[in-house]
Amino acid sequence: MAYSSRSPRRGALLAGAVAVLSLLTACGGQGDGSAPEKVSGTAGPATESGGSPASGVSSPAASTPGGTASSSAPRTGRTTTGTGSGTGAESGGKTAATGTRCHTSELRAAVGRNNPGAGQENFPIVLTNKSARTCTLHGYPGAAFVNASGSQLGPDPKRSSGSPATVTLKPGQSAWAGLTFSNPEVSEAKTARPAGLVITPPDERDHLQVAWTAGEVPVGGNSSSVFLTVFSPGTGA
Repeated sequence: MAYSSRSPRRGALLAGAVAVLSLLTACGGQGDGSAPEKVSGTAGPATESGGSPASGVSSPAASTPGGTASSSAPRTGRTTTGTGSGTGAESGGKTAATGTRCHTSELRAAVGRNNPGAGQENFPIVLTNKSARTCTLHGYPGAAFVNASGSQLGPDPKRSSGSPATVTLKPGQSAWAGLTFSNPEVSEAKTARPAGLVITPPDERDHLQVAWTAGEVPVGGNSSSVFLTVFSPGTGA
C-alpha cells in the first residue's frame, strides 16, 4: 500500500519535470535566434551626443588619405596665426625691414658749406644713410645750437613754408634740409658762438650732434629767427 501510494506522486513529478525541460528548450531556441550578427569592417570612434568625435579622440574619417585633417576649423586656425597674407608678425617684420623711416642710429649728420645771399646765411643740414637697408625721411628736421656744455643757445628754429615729400635713401645716399638765418651784422641781432648743432631726424627722439665752425649765429633781438626747410634729395651742394 505504501509503494502504490507513492507511484502517482512520482508520475506527477516526472510529468512536471518534462514540462519544465520543454519550456527551457523553447527559451534556448529563441536566444540562439537573437544572437548579434557579426559585420566585417572597422568600428568608428566614439562620439558625443552632438555626433562629433569625442574630445581627445582622432577620427580616421576626419583625415584625408595624405593624413591632413579635412576639418575646416583647425585649418582656418593655422592659416590665421601662421600664414595670413599681409598680416601677422612675419609680414610686419618684412615691412619694417624694407619700408620704414630712417632711424637716428642709421644716419650720419653733417653741415654743408654756407651759400649766402641777400643778407641771408644758408647752410644745408645733410643726413646720410649709413645703414645696409633703404629707409625714408619725410618733413623737417629738428635743430638747435648748443654751447660746449650742451645748453641750447637761442629759441627753437622755425619752419619755413613748404610741401614735405618722402625722400627715399638707399645705403650711402643723402638728403638735405636748409638752415637759414639773417646775417647778424645786418640784422644787429644778439649773437653767440655755438660749439655744436644738435640735429634730430623727422619723427625721431634721439639726436645727432655736429661741430659748428661757421661763427656767430643770432640768438635774440630783432631778426634773430632761424628757419628750417623740408628735406630734399642730395647734399644741397
